[in-house]
Amino acid sequence: MILKNLIGTAAFVALMFTVSAFVYTNKSEKPQQNNPTEANGFAVLELFTSEGCSSCPPADQLMGEIEKLYKDQPVYILAYHVDYWNNLGWKDKFSSVENSQRQQYYSRTLRSQVYTPQLVVNGKKEFVGSDRNNVEDAIENALFNSKNLHIDLSANSSEKEINVNYKTVENNSQNKLLITLVEKKSATNVQKGENEGRHLQHWQIVHQQNQISLKNSSEGTTSFKLPENFNTNDWEVIGMIQNTKTGEILGSAKAIF
Repeated sequence: MILKNLIGTAAFVALMFTVSAFVYTNKSEKPQQNNPTEANGFAVLELFTSEGCSSCPPADQLMGEIEKLYKDQPVYILAYHVDYWNNLGWKDKFSSVENSQRQQYYSRTLRSQVYTPQLVVNGKKEFVGSDRNNVEDAIENALFNSKNLHIDLSANSSEKEINVNYKTVENNSQNKLLITLVEKKSATNVQKGENEGRHLQHWQIVHQQNQISLKNSSEGTTSFKLPENFNTNDWEVIGMIQNTKTGEILGSAKAIF
């Protein structure tokens, strides 16, 4: 009698384990039904940051982690170092007035404040750039709910300049093609200001950005001045199509050397 009960109990446990394993397997397969590649989605993350801002290093660090985490997906990161912190004790060598002007453009289109670190995703949503949960949620939402307008990009360098060939079928007069020269990684020993004494790491640093009207031509070449100590392994080019009226980014692509 005892043996029968043990056999019955063992059979019941085995059955429950099988059912449990079946349910677990089904749950693990569900995310695969919504593949970002199938949805043709993309995410452009534009971070506005500064070496003179003590709140910015965590956002910079997060961008480096996001770059690794999504390296095989269409996630494009651009870090714009703004110049309005430069008169507060430390001049950011990566900063430019053009970067600050781009942030002001988003302030108008998104009706947002100008602050650092600010992150803008696909030109449509902005929030604090060090908020990991918000960043990851925004990326996943963009990957599954956006449609990427196709851009062909290729880049090559000579002794004096970088040439980028582009081609797209988009010709809406309200849209522009923005082609950006990006340094993948760099670092600075900050000697003054709010981050005095810190060794700061940076990722996806915007150095130059060319804006091209698509009204008359959707194919051509644009050039950048060759940066000092240029190495093809440390740089890349990111292109994106943006509606200048709404700020929404409609497509993006990357070219490596």
